[in-house]
Amino acid sequence: VNGMDQPVTAPATLQPAKRPSPVSIKRLGHVVIQVRNLGRSVRFYTEILNLRVSDDAPAGGVFLTAIGDHHTIGLFPSDGDNAEIPSKGAVRVHHFAFQVNTLDELFEIRSYLKERGVPIVWEGRRAMGGHTSVEFLDPDGYHLELFCDMDQLAPGQSSRPRNPKGPFDSLEKSRDNPKPKNW
Repeated sequence: VNGMDQPVTAPATLQPAKRPSPVSIKRLGHVVIQVRNLGRSVRFYTEILNLRVSDDAPAGGVFLTAIGDHHTIGLFPSDGDNAEIPSKGAVRVHHFAFQVNTLDELFEIRSYLKERGVPIVWEGRRAMGGHTSVEFLDPDGYHLELFCDMDQLAPGQSSRPRNPKGPFDSLEKSRDNPKPKNW
């Protein structure tokens, strides 16, 4: 097993498949990220997202849980407060998302994030997936999304047709332009 600090080189090419992949993913399990200030990030994820610390990692990180699994997020220290943040076009994680139950919750969450001074980078309903969300940044600039009402696709089912009026760039516009229940 590779440690957090051991570089692994990505394959330059992918060999042709000789059989179908046996992978059958059930859901996103967890995300592990490197942060500049571990204490500050633990406070953000516990105070803003209500995760709780589940364990201290032997490698100096902290595991947090939200949904019953031992860990939902792993936080590990980077090279300190001066660690570089990848540029916008760099190869990096773009964002990760957590589901909440209702649009009313998203309104309350948006209000709370604003009260706490958390930078909101987008809100509303995107054209793809049909879900409504609030997107914001953590202290290290990681882009997080809280969403509700993601379209569910059965095997072989196609995606919802795009709404020619959307996307809707606010929670209010999303609420005032409900998506059809069936498509």
